[in-house]
Amino acid sequence: MASTKTHDPVAAAKALAPQIRAASDEIQSRCTLPDSLVEAMAEAGLFQLYTPKTLGGPETDPITGFEAVEELSKADGSVSWCSFVASAISIYSAWVPVDVGLKMFGQPLDLRVAGSFRPTANAVQVDGGYNIGGRWNYVSGVDHANWLVLNCNIHAKNGPLKDEQGLPVTRMMIVPASAGTVEKTWHTLGMRGTGSNDVVIEEEFVPQEHTCLLYEPSATEGPHYNPRSVTMTSWTLVAGTALGMARGAMDLFVEMATGSGSTATPILLRDRAPIQTTVGEAEAIISGARAYLLDAVGRVWDASCAGREDISPLVLQGRLAITHAIREAIRAVDMLFYAAGTNAIHEGNRLELIFRDIHTTGQHISGLHSNFEYGGQALMGLTPNASGW
Repeated sequence: MASTKTHDPVAAAKALAPQIRAASDEIQSRCTLPDSLVEAMAEAGLFQLYTPKTLGGPETDPITGFEAVEELSKADGSVSWCSFVASAISIYSAWVPVDVGLKMFGQPLDLRVAGSFRPTANAVQVDGGYNIGGRWNYVSGVDHANWLVLNCNIHAKNGPLKDEQGLPVTRMMIVPASAGTVEKTWHTLGMRGTGSNDVVIEEEFVPQEHTCLLYEPSATEGPHYNPRSVTMTSWTLVAGTALGMARGAMDLFVEMATGSGSTATPILLRDRAPIQTTVGEAEAIISGARAYLLDAVGRVWDASCAGREDISPLVLQGRLAITHAIREAIRAVDMLFYAAGTNAIHEGNRLELIFRDIHTTGQHISGLHSNFEYGGQALMGLTPNASGW
């Protein structure tokens, strides 16, 4: 069972680094996390960082959550990603009535959530709830999940429901993981250990109280669960994954540069001016992006804790800082990978793994360049073409 007795998830993540690195080959070959590692992460509460205290969760602030995920990512990106996804989706537990949540998730709390925000299946309204069925993809961490949170298009008896803008009405359905069948579809360039496979449900009844809509008021109040900032709070952990991998790449490169030459010359990499320049520039890129992220997200958190009503300008900076951090982390890793030459292309070199993993991470919606477009729209007084800004 999971435990929150360790109130320092950053220390817990650091302590797990040797176990994570020792499992690297198994993570890559099996495309999932080993059971022993899953149990250790669950015991440390690293799958439920954002779960409210009313349900027995740690309700970790986003800066501490960022640092914990960052530490995991220094050891392995896939492990970090699984912590991010489960913790980010654990926010949804705050939208469930507390008495219902306590019965659903148990005490002591053991919440390992996987899910999909893509409404690729339907939920039909019936007495007391919904009947759902269909397929959802990119369900990271589904192999070790005990609950699923799945977005659905809502259908009445006469067909799909539409909102005032004519768009499909969707709702999140919370069901036991045992309700779904996992289909192994995750064959990718990187982040293989996340096991982001498909889930298929033939038919499952979901009671109304086991459903939620994120932009409605939450059942549990708190700065984490503000609809204006909840997306930013969740995606802060993606930035932790990216920057942690970039820091891991820097550590590996420095070790490589101070210990060996290259296939062309025995001169140490560190003794070459272009390498020195690359390391200095990459360090500035990583540290600068991290500083912006921590400052911007920290300002949102402080304002939310103080009860400030209009946090939109701060959320804007937080969202931009997240995308900036992801893109800059990729840029730094690219520089180091190129500077390492043929040393970096072999599977036995962890820099090769980081290169693959971080480029896969950059394809997540939080790291797309379109976020800069939406931020620019907001800065110039326009309505962004996306939610959460």
